[in-house]
Amino acid sequence: MNFHTAPRTYTGEVHLNVLDLNRSVQFYKEVIGFKVLEEAADKVVLTADGKTPLLIIEQPNNVTPKEAHKSGLYHFALLLPKRADLGAIIKHFIQHQVRIGASDHLVSEALYLSDPDGNGIEIYIDRDPNVWSWDNGKVAMSTDPLDGESIIAESGEQTWVGLPAGTVMGHVHLHVAHLPETELFYNALGFEVVTNYPQALFMSNGGYHHHIGLNTWNGVGAPRPSTGSVGLQSFALIYPTEAVLNEALVKVEALGVKVESNGSRFVVEDPSGNRIVLRVG
Repeated sequence: MNFHTAPRTYTGEVHLNVLDLNRSVQFYKEVIGFKVLEEAADKVVLTADGKTPLLIIEQPNNVTPKEAHKSGLYHFALLLPKRADLGAIIKHFIQHQVRIGASDHLVSEALYLSDPDGNGIEIYIDRDPNVWSWDNGKVAMSTDPLDGESIIAESGEQTWVGLPAGTVMGHVHLHVAHLPETELFYNALGFEVVTNYPQALFMSNGGYHHHIGLNTWNGVGAPRPSTGSVGLQSFALIYPTEAVLNEALVKVEALGVKVESNGSRFVVEDPSGNRIVLRVG
């Protein structure tokens, strides 16, 4: 079951501001395993399959460091195709002494780390959706210890040679100021709550465990970061058809949200200032 193609609405490329473009490109190529798709003096587009943009990193003029206790990116999450791929990257991280966290979420098995600027990254695989536990529209998730040994064992002799071509942007998890108004906003864009956590919501389209994570762990009422500071510039939501996208635009405009038009793409901001590019896949 694929939760990152039509007819679902799902997460696309993430666009980050960084302090030092060369340092970030080196990290994302050598540590994470991206390939360069496009390169300019101030911006680089990264890919796993050689054709689909997954991550855009940009060094704006007068960029400033990441600001604490603000809204913005908690992490972007790269979904690998197979459990053996996760085992291979764990071995790669051990070999290169990369510090990581890890969790078993029942629906998925996940690794956590940060880039050189403190932008959060999750790398994970999904368990078979047939073993996810649903009750009244809510999926059971947890934060249990990860069985890293069995994941490494599953990778066998496989070595890490970069992100597999089937890697997708599995979800995006955001720091926000207030959950109720943010839930209404993403509801209008086509997502519904499937899990509640303390000070957090997880929302999905089409029965996924989550395409969007939202939390107030940086504080209720967390202010927006300064323009040009390190962190999230935008992320994309990919709609299956123009009709579904237009329906979302009508609903979000009804909330009083300003919609910018840029050709076939539309740009909106959630109530905490997180910018989202809306387009048809």
